Amino acid sequence: MEKDLAFRLKSKVEELIARCETLDRENADLKARLDRYERSDNKKELKIKDLEKQIENLRLKEAFLGTSGDRTKARQKVARLIKEIDACVSLLGE
Repeated sequence: MEKDLAFRLKSKVEELIARCETLDRENADLKARLDRYERSDNKKELKIKDLEKQIENLRLKEAFLGTSGDRTKARQKVARLIKEIDACVSLLGE
């Protein structure tokens, strides 16, 4: 009976050790996958930011280079802003 108990205990311990080793390998694999996904995610975030900048630049370009009416309005707006800035600078200089 004691031999049977010792044998079962030894068997259970061996099973636990084998399971622990399997879980360690799975954990290492999952960590490696997570690392790959995080690097991929970071690359995609940088790409998104770059594309958002390109979109903004295209919108600005379109605003200034749109139809001739749009260009005239844009130039007038810029001229007004420059006049306001000049007025502010002159007030600060006084």
